[in-house]
Amino acid sequence: MSETRVAMTYDEALTYIHSICWKGSVLGLGRTQELLKKTGNPEKRLRFVHIAGTNGKGSTAAMLASIFEAAGYRTGLYTSPFINRFNERMQIDGSYISDEELAEITAEVKPLAEEMEDHPTEFELITVIAMLYFARHACEIVILEVGMGGELDSTNVIEKPEAVIITAMGMDHVRELGPTMADIARAKAGIIKEGCDVVSYGGNPDADAVFRSVAEARHATLHEPTFSTIKPGEFNLDGQSFSYLDWKDVRIPLVGRYQMNNAAVVLTAVQVLRERGWRLSDDAVRTGLASTRWPARFEVLRRDPVFIVDGGHNPHGIRATAESLERLFPGKKITFLVGVMADKDVPHILGLVVPLAKEFFTVKPRNPRAMSAEELASRIEALGVKATPCVSVEEGVRIAQEAAGKAGIVCALGSLYMSGDVRACFQRNTF
Repeated sequence: MSETRVAMTYDEALTYIHSICWKGSVLGLGRTQELLKKTGNPEKRLRFVHIAGTNGKGSTAAMLASIFEAAGYRTGLYTSPFINRFNERMQIDGSYISDEELAEITAEVKPLAEEMEDHPTEFELITVIAMLYFARHACEIVILEVGMGGELDSTNVIEKPEAVIITAMGMDHVRELGPTMADIARAKAGIIKEGCDVVSYGGNPDADAVFRSVAEARHATLHEPTFSTIKPGEFNLDGQSFSYLDWKDVRIPLVGRYQMNNAAVVLTAVQVLRERGWRLSDDAVRTGLASTRWPARFEVLRRDPVFIVDGGHNPHGIRATAESLERLFPGKKITFLVGVMADKDVPHILGLVVPLAKEFFTVKPRNPRAMSAEELASRIEALGVKATPCVSVEEGVRIAQEAAGKAGIVCALGSLYMSGDVRACFQRNTF
């Protein structure tokens, strides 16, 4: 371990992490492996559940982490992106990494990264920082969410995990992963290690064929939930209950209709993990699921009017959001606050929500790839629905609520980048 270290503040650490340019870097695991070796290979002292997929990765990871915490295990959780603060990306037992420790570990890793001929990317650097953090706190299990894809994602440097989970599949990151569902599935399937257990959401024939083929080739055991056995129970703005196989009246505080399926994936994974010796009692499972918190995923921020924020940003995610809105508010029209990335399938996304809309307010999320509020409003009006561009997310939050009225419903969606700003408005009460 190099001793060349200069103390950093939290702001300096974030400036350094975000200053790294990943463009032009060749995809691969070599840089992450090299930097981990320089830091003493902390990942080798940890055990993991590795999670890939298009939609539901974060919610699935949060539910499983909550179960492990309820069972008494020191539990690490690594997710991306963050909603309001960078520290959300790495947690232990539900608490974010402190500003001081993030700065300390970054200061330690920086000189090691700087001396590398091929400098690590931002995500690779963050992954190494997280591994050091989890190892130093002797985490007994780490729930590890893939950043993008799987095979060449920097999280895939780990050895055989306790289980692999592949969540719902959809067309996303096609520029990086490939133009077809089979291409995307092959990238995700890259986290399947020899002889491991794989829990796959299923339901996408092209992707499922790839997962089954890769699992067979790597002598991995594939488990798929039986969603047809889910029996919905109570469903309201406080959450929902359901039964699944031998599990009766399971409660989750996550409102999205699709979360029952994600919970069924988690319950399938629980059985796999029990067979590997993890002590996850029925009480711990129920307590963990019931206490799960996952921001900006069909999250209810207010009741008068109802204000929901959802980070859905691709057609598969938006369709799930639309289904949840229709189930919660049958026959009612929704006031939408929308901001999208210009490289997303915007026509498909709009096609899913326009039939539910009373009117739209548009914003430009704080991201270079974001579509302007004016262009998005123009596209919506071309579909025959009123759309008003807003100069800021804060303005959009305020006037969308005014337009909806006390008895109305507002749904903010289209980008996780925007979701953080929406949540911040409510935290500050600036509307």
